[in-house]
Amino acid sequence: CKYVAIHDSARPLVTLDEICHVIRDAKQHGAAVLGVPCKATIKESADGAFVERTIPRARLWEVHTPQVVAIETLARGFEHVAANQLEVTDDVSIVEALGEPVKLTQGEYTNLKITTPEDMDVAEAILEERKAEPVNMLE
Repeated sequence: CKYVAIHDSARPLVTLDEICHVIRDAKQHGAAVLGVPCKATIKESADGAFVERTIPRARLWEVHTPQVVAIETLARGFEHVAANQLEVTDDVSIVEALGEPVKLTQGEYTNLKITTPEDMDVAEAILEERKAEPVNMLE
């Protein structure tokens, strides 16, 4: 095994196609992360009360999971982060801290993170629309 896929269990709607694509990209580039271009306008505020600036969304991606990384790279990254007491917010941030590339793999907006009761309602609607048979990936 040369790669590890890290997945957030709060994202149960990831598709088999998304998983295959992000693994393919990680094999080609060493690390890859599912994501979608940001649709929202993002404002930056230094004090939480006033807008400092609008961040151009053309360059912004909302990242999802799974995030797939070569095991050797992730191990080196963990050592680097610990030795330099860096703060990271996700697993590919560790790869970024090494200065190594992370491929953005186009995902689906339906791979939402379920954190509120409203998210559950949306997830149920997505599952109802899919009405697909379960996939056994172990066969």
